Amino acid sequence: MRDSKLFKIALLIGLVIGVQALTSVTGTQYYLTQLTMSAYYALLVIGLAVVMGYAGQISLGHAGFFAIGGYLSAALTTHNLVGLQANPVIHGLGNLGMLVSGQDIYGEPLLVVAPWAACIIAVSMAAMIALAIGIPVLKLKGHYLAMATLGFGIIIYRIGLATEYFGEADGISEVPGFTLFPAIGSLGPISVSGDFGLRVENYYVAWGLLVMGLWLLLNLIDSRVGRALRAIHGSEEAAEAVGINTAGFKLKVFVLSAVYAAFAGVFLTHYNGGIGPSEASVMKSVRYVALVAVGGMANVWGTLVMGVGLSFLSLRGVFGTYDDAVFGAILIVVMLFAPDGILSMNVRALFGGRRTTDEHR
Repeated sequence: MRDSKLFKIALLIGLVIGVQALTSVTGTQYYLTQLTMSAYYALLVIGLAVVMGYAGQISLGHAGFFAIGGYLSAALTTHNLVGLQANPVIHGLGNLGMLVSGQDIYGEPLLVVAPWAACIIAVSMAAMIALAIGIPVLKLKGHYLAMATLGFGIIIYRIGLATEYFGEADGISEVPGFTLFPAIGSLGPISVSGDFGLRVENYYVAWGLLVMGLWLLLNLIDSRVGRALRAIHGSEEAAEAVGINTAGFKLKVFVLSAVYAAFAGVFLTHYNGGIGPSEASVMKSVRYVALVAVGGMANVWGTLVMGVGLSFLSLRGVFGTYDDAVFGAILIVVMLFAPDGILSMNVRALFGGRRTTDEHR
C-alpha cells in the first residue's frame, strides 16, 4: 500500500510538471493562472473530504474558514499601523520582527504586518474558531449539523460584507505578495503573487502545497486515526463501544480541515491580490460540498481530480452564467447514479441497463 501511495504521488508530480511543460511548448501558459487557483480550491476540498467521507460530518461552512484566512491575512497586510505603534500589542509584534515598514503610494510612512506573520495569525485564528464552534456543533448529526455550519458560514459572510475593516461589499484589494523564501545567491525569492512574470513559479508553489497537503491526509487515512474515523463513519455507537473517543477525533479532523481551508484562503488571496465577500458566500460552501460528493466522499484522489477539473472549467468560464446550475445538475446525476463519486459511476445503470451482480446481491 505504501508503494502504491508513493507511485500515485510521483505520478501526480510528473503530471504537474508535464502540464507546465506542455503549456510552455504550446504557448498556452495563461492556463497556469486557473490551474494555480484550482489547486488552492482543491486544497480546501480534500480537507473537507476527510470530514465528510471519514468522520461522517457534513459542513456547509467551510467557505467561512477560507474567508477567515483570506480576509485576516489581507487586512493585516494592508491596514496601516503607523498610528498604533504605541500600542503594546503592535510594539510586541515589531519586537518579534512581524512588522514591515515602507511607504504608501503617496509617499507616507506605512507599517503593516508581514505576510508570513499574517498567514500564521490568520490560520491560527481559523483553527481556534473551528475549535470553539466545533465543540458544541459537532454534537449534532445529519441535517442539524449542516444547518449549524451553514449558520456559521452566513455569519462570516455578513461580517465581511458589513464591516469597514474588511472592505464591506468591495472587499480588500492591493494585497501584497507573499515571499515564502528569500533570495539565495543567484536564485531569486520565491513569492506568491499575481505577477505574470511569476506565473510558473506560482503554479509550482500552489501544486507543491496541494501535494504536501494530500500526502499528509493520505498518511492520516492509513494510520490508526484513519481506521478510527472509518469506524466512526460506519457506526458512531459501535466505535464508542470499543473505546474510540468519537468526539475527540471528529473535533480534531474538523479543525484540521479548517486549517486547510484557511491556508487555501491566505495563499489564494495573496495570489489574486485581493478578496471579496463572494468567497464566503453560501453558494461557495455548497459548491465545495458538491465537489466532495462528485469526487467521492471517502475518495481523496477522486475529490482531488474532480475538485481541480471542475474548478478549472468554472474559472475558465466554460459554464458561463449557468455555472451554479451546472454544478447542481452534476450533483443530482452523481447522487442518482454514483453516490460513491463520479469515478465509480455505473455507466450501464446510467442508460437504464441491467444492474450489476453486486446490486442483485
